[in-house]
Amino acid sequence: MHPLTPREVLALCREREIRAVDLRFMDFPGLLKHFTVPVSSLDETVFEDGFGFDGSSIRGWQAINESDMLVVPEAGTAFVDPFMPNTLVLTCNIQDPITREDYAKDPRNVARKAEKYLLSTGLADGAQIGPELEFYIFDDVRFDQNEHEGFYHVESLEGEWNRGRVQASVNRGHTIRRREGYFPVPPADTLLPLRTEAMLTLQDCGVPVFSQHHEVGCAGQCEIDIQPGGLVRTADHLLIAKYVVKNLAARSGQTATFMPKPLWNENGSGLHLQLSLWKEGKNLFAGSGYSGLSETALHAIGGILKHTPAILAFCCPTTNSYKRLVPGFEAPVNLTYSSRNRSAAVRIPVHSPKPEDKRIEFRCPDAACNAYLGMSAMLMAAIDGIQNRIDPGRSFDKDLYDLAPDELQGVPGIPQALEESLDALRADHEFLLRGDVFTEDVIDTWIWFKREKEVDAIRHRPHPYEFALYFDT
Repeated sequence: MHPLTPREVLALCREREIRAVDLRFMDFPGLLKHFTVPVSSLDETVFEDGFGFDGSSIRGWQAINESDMLVVPEAGTAFVDPFMPNTLVLTCNIQDPITREDYAKDPRNVARKAEKYLLSTGLADGAQIGPELEFYIFDDVRFDQNEHEGFYHVESLEGEWNRGRVQASVNRGHTIRRREGYFPVPPADTLLPLRTEAMLTLQDCGVPVFSQHHEVGCAGQCEIDIQPGGLVRTADHLLIAKYVVKNLAARSGQTATFMPKPLWNENGSGLHLQLSLWKEGKNLFAGSGYSGLSETALHAIGGILKHTPAILAFCCPTTNSYKRLVPGFEAPVNLTYSSRNRSAAVRIPVHSPKPEDKRIEFRCPDAACNAYLGMSAMLMAAIDGIQNRIDPGRSFDKDLYDLAPDELQGVPGIPQALEESLDALRADHEFLLRGDVFTEDVIDTWIWFKREKEVDAIRHRPHPYEFALYFDT
């Protein structure tokens, strides 16, 4: 189906009796923002002229003396909101109202430039990215941190810890054992109706879903897999998916989180990204090399592995992200690649021998990542690998969690903390600047924001477990 034109969007509004238009965009760290106008404000000119708003109130953007910005809706992103009556949603790009240039710190603009840069290199006509979005749905959550207390409490009726508890309703005993949540059927899988509704709702919103299922985490971990598509549209689809999941959970009296590691000793929530490059209808990653890959694909892996410490600043962008990247929970801990092996940073799926299905899977990113920035960084690393013919090194087809230290000699590990990734980004970001995809200002602002607002904020506050460790010192 072709993207709608402005005229077709106006016709859709008449056909569906639309009365309100929701204008959405993503802030710099990665949260969806919006404001709403009456449908009478929508005509063909606004798809060029846009609407004004205060850019100084958006995290990491403009100073107050240069606050006026424009949101410019993109007609091809239109869909009818499944939760708000008679409301059409449009995703917007951000522009400077004076120069009318696309705003460098608009994450969607970064992704648009990444797609254009790939085309300009002549390497490929486009990239296909397929995301696997993991998240938790809880029945109740409470948390706070102030000068005299800090705590969180999570409740999931699916959780193994509820087997012996008297609940408000009768406890039927169909809880899921710890770390055994993969593919159970109801009644243990209590979230099947919600996930199915999410899948069908996403399809109604124009998001092509491959599948949905319960994930390994016993306390309500879920996954929705989205069909591969272009970088920008796939990032758009991830925003819609988060919006749909959060609202369906809220409507059912529950709550959804895309926090990477909300539960200790349970699997974290990743955002595995499957990547392939295409030219003239041909998959450039299919070949006769390792695991059926082409030389181009292996060089792309080499670029991703070389730059992973830096791009994790975007792909694993929270202090909590690095609590997921630990051994034993299907998350990568070493910068290597492998066929089938889910403990490697880059995995080559082998479900199908067809050339069109050949792809690589970058397993490091998590569900908190700003998809526009994270996927752009991954693509830029892959392009650098292809252009410079970067050798990915040797593959590891064994369980990396069980290897002896001498077997892993020379294989670098994943950064242990967000601060390490930010240091790596500071030292290694030239490849991101090519084609003006990322800018020095974007890099500087990202590092400043993450250090001051997150790394330092966590470092300055006592952790609840420190009381268990040190109170009786």
